[in-house]
Amino acid sequence: MRTSHIALLIGVALVGSPAQADDLRGALTMAYNTNPTLQGARAQQRAVDEGVPIARSAALPSVSGTANHTEFLHSTGSSPLAPDRRLDLSLDAGMSLYAGGAIRNSVRAARTRVEAGQADLRGVESGVFTQAVAAYMDVILNEAVVGLNRSNVDRLKVNLQATRDRFEIGDLTRTDVAQSESRLALAEGQTRGAEANLISARERYIQVIGKAPEALEPPPPLPGMPTSVDAAVQVALDSNPDLIAARERSKAAGFDTSASGADRLPKISVFAGADRGDYLGSNKVPGQVQATTSSQVGIRATIPLFQGGLPAARRRQAQAREGATLEQEIGTEREVIAATRAAYASWQATTEIITSSQTAVDAALLSLEGVRAENTVGNRTILDILNAENELLNAQVQLVTAKRNAYVAGFSLLSAMGKAESRDLGLDGGAFYDPDTNYNRVRNAIWDWSSDPAPKAQSTRTVDTKAQDGSVTTK
Repeated sequence: MRTSHIALLIGVALVGSPAQADDLRGALTMAYNTNPTLQGARAQQRAVDEGVPIARSAALPSVSGTANHTEFLHSTGSSPLAPDRRLDLSLDAGMSLYAGGAIRNSVRAARTRVEAGQADLRGVESGVFTQAVAAYMDVILNEAVVGLNRSNVDRLKVNLQATRDRFEIGDLTRTDVAQSESRLALAEGQTRGAEANLISARERYIQVIGKAPEALEPPPPLPGMPTSVDAAVQVALDSNPDLIAARERSKAAGFDTSASGADRLPKISVFAGADRGDYLGSNKVPGQVQATTSSQVGIRATIPLFQGGLPAARRRQAQAREGATLEQEIGTEREVIAATRAAYASWQATTEIITSSQTAVDAALLSLEGVRAENTVGNRTILDILNAENELLNAQVQLVTAKRNAYVAGFSLLSAMGKAESRDLGLDGGAFYDPDTNYNRVRNAIWDWSSDPAPKAQSTRTVDTKAQDGSVTTK
């Protein structure tokens, strides 16, 4: 039920949408597939996966061969019957039977770090989605602000013309005209500033999403939000990827401490070898063989007696690092709790601001109508009208800003709770990236000559996108 509810978070119906319109689901899907930060984190996780076969290799047999060809060119006092050349071949194999627990604990630490890395990858994914939502909402916000400012400029132009007409007939003074001209100039400057902010928002959208925004659809409501701050914190403590990663790193550090103690314990290994020496027919001594072979097999035990305090120092070092990770885990837990509570408070506050801002807009509209009516009978001045129009603009900008802030704060809250990832959002666009797929592929790999294809960038470049402008299409 949780997945089906949260899937509605990004679901925007495409039926009836304008041609080439972008919706939030499409933007997040594109970021999921092409964002370089996320693609880089996936590649980094694949590198972490290799820690497991690297650690396991110490427990597996090792086989090596050696070949030497020697030509005897000159030796003072040597017999004329001495051989001229010799070929030596050797094959050696060995395997550890007991290493004091070092290998076993190293493998456990590597596996635990894979789990920590996968949690880190979830965190990067959630962070990219939060950036994408913010970029999407910033474009919508700044387009609305530009539209409001342009409408305000249009109103002020009409007001200025009306003021000039009334000045011509002696109904108003030159001061009234100057006030109207001043407000229009200020409004035109504010519009240029709003257009610059829109350009910046669109370029940020391209940076995060990978393409230019086109007729962005309004986002859907945020369902599945927590009913209380305590409920949000409890979910975050169970699901936040950063906290999960910190816990796994603490476990991995514990395995490192156990592995460090192996330096003081005996080690047992088995070995086998085969050798062949061949004079290649150059041995001239009658009755002497031209080639010899030998083979051996055995078991070796190594018992450390004194190492100058090295094992104890390594163990203390590992214990100190384990202690650091435990403190970092608590620090991350504090951060998660604080971030969740702050995001919840911000979401609640901005939601309430929407209501108050809507009230302010309604009141400002009514006030503007009243001031204009009173101006016609001489009870209000042109300055009163200009002030009322400015109050309306400010209220409208505050309203659209509050809507943007509430949506981003709500999504940030879901992110802090660990519920803003691809598995929660039900994105389209192909199969999800599963880090376990690569881990399962490589964890038991033992072939020395296996290799992956040469790496190629998976993210898309934006060098071919056009520079954005501050234009707004009226819907």
